[in-house]
Amino acid sequence: MQIFENNQAVATIYQRATSLTICKKFAEKQSGKISIADQQGSEQENRRRELLSVEVQAQQEKIIAKHGEEHFQKQTQQAFFSRVRTKINSDFDNKEHLYHHVLGIEDACPAILDILSARAASVNQIKSLAASLSWLSNDLIRLVNKPQYRKRADVQVTDAKLALSYIGLDNLKLLMPTFTLKHWLPTSTAPYGLMKRKLWNDSLSIALAARALAKEQGLDEFTAFTTGMLSNIGRFAVTRSYLTTFSEMYKKEVRQAFERKDKRLHNVLSQIKASEELLLEQLTMRSSQLSADLIEKMSFRRLDITEPIFDLAYADNIEKMHPIAQIVAKAKAHVAFRALAKEALISSDESQALLNAANLTPAEITLLQKSDIDHIKLNFS
Repeated sequence: MQIFENNQAVATIYQRATSLTICKKFAEKQSGKISIADQQGSEQENRRRELLSVEVQAQQEKIIAKHGEEHFQKQTQQAFFSRVRTKINSDFDNKEHLYHHVLGIEDACPAILDILSARAASVNQIKSLAASLSWLSNDLIRLVNKPQYRKRADVQVTDAKLALSYIGLDNLKLLMPTFTLKHWLPTSTAPYGLMKRKLWNDSLSIALAARALAKEQGLDEFTAFTTGMLSNIGRFAVTRSYLTTFSEMYKKEVRQAFERKDKRLHNVLSQIKASEELLLEQLTMRSSQLSADLIEKMSFRRLDITEPIFDLAYADNIEKMHPIAQIVAKAKAHVAFRALAKEALISSDESQALLNAANLTPAEITLLQKSDIDHIKLNFS
């Protein structure tokens, strides 16, 4: 997002929030905050180095050999991540591949969202489209059979079309963007075990915050909610692509070194771990632009989110953004601030700079603090 990235001070803060999505320890490293355990580890490393310096005089040849091995290890790792970067750069140039294969976006998804945005929308118009998506049918049936939503405890709904009728149009305007984006989440974000949940929680909170702001300003709540939800689709694509590429290339090169009986190379490759720095680089550099490219490919005819998503990616002045883009930017700033504040990773001055960059007013901050932006509330009358 240019409104954050073009401001050097704010860019650092926003990248720290992105780092927190990857891993808390990485975010602490980005902020310069070091835990007691890390300090102790650093002290132990210093003592180890002092002892090592004493041994240098007696074991100089061994140390030289060790330095040579460390140099080989560093070169090998750098070369490996250079190949990973080249591969993912190539993948990101192929938008068709990202759209259809990395995220697996079916045409029925944007078609349903498009219908729901129309004033004359009805449940009947989307029944056949929803039924064509097995994962969506399962999600809808599972939802209506939850105890809190069942009218009769002894009746189980097994048909997706019946489930749609029971859920109703207003609830679907919340559920369809939610179920859709959740379906596009990375299957796994290992080795960053909590990243999948954080990606999802951030997306939901941004969408609900945008909806609350839209309601206050008299803007279309469905458009704001859907824009906020889908604005993170680029992050999903980047995360999926990077982690999949890293895993595949890592396994392939370790296997090849083993088959060639290159023990030295195999030992170094076996110790390589996914790079938080490279993932952050790609998320920062590509996420917003990829969101715009992917949303454009959805070819919405009624749902007016393409222009706001492009403004979020490329506009450098928030006041010139589409009104929906402005409130989503405010939502993103608030959610980033909240996440960093919860972990004590942002100062008061930094908080003010981040919120000011999105033109968040005191009244809007108060509104978002009072609003529940963590849970979707459905109304089954």
